[in-house]
Amino acid sequence: MKVSKHVHGRLAAWLVAAALGVAAGGAWAGNGIAQLRQFVQDTKTARGEFEQTVLAGSGRKPQKASGSFVFSRPGKFRWAYEEPYPQLLVSDGEKLWSWDRDLNQVTVKRLGDALGSTPAAILAGSGALDREFELSDGGSSDGLEWVVAKPRQAESSFESMRLGLSGGMLRRMELRDNFGQTTLIVFSALDAGVSVDPAQFRFEPPPGADVIGD
Repeated sequence: MKVSKHVHGRLAAWLVAAALGVAAGGAWAGNGIAQLRQFVQDTKTARGEFEQTVLAGSGRKPQKASGSFVFSRPGKFRWAYEEPYPQLLVSDGEKLWSWDRDLNQVTVKRLGDALGSTPAAILAGSGALDREFELSDGGSSDGLEWVVAKPRQAESSFESMRLGLSGGMLRRMELRDNFGQTTLIVFSALDAGVSVDPAQFRFEPPPGADVIGD
């Protein structure tokens, strides 16, 4: 079953940067919160691959997607969905472009303070974790140390997030939004501290594209 573009697009708007800081090197120890703090502080660039699964509260069949990403903190990223259909999201730190290739439609928004209390703020923002989130230890399971993050802003688009780390790397994210959906993201082929071509964070709408927004 093809993933609904409406659902996929809405999720992408705030999930895209959720994975934008998923790797750090070195030998790590300690609980999840300690790893997360160090990870946010030290990881400036990374690239990798992801698999995303959206579970609806209604019991609808899970929606799966996969692709690749690259980021440069703060706020610059390129997030490419490759399956089940192509969609590209690019941020230069000031604007966020979302290109639906099938529709040849581009949506552009100013980044500004939009990261706020979102997953993106943890992994691609300024690192002000305690200002935006209430963090608590989520214990250990599945070989990972877990952190539970709840947004301090009441208008946030999600209720809570669980981050699974090991070896100083973010391995999994589990997000529950305000629509009763749970989104699972698993990261692989992680490479931190990479040299990143700034051109990857620039986007020009393709010829004939319908452009919506500023």
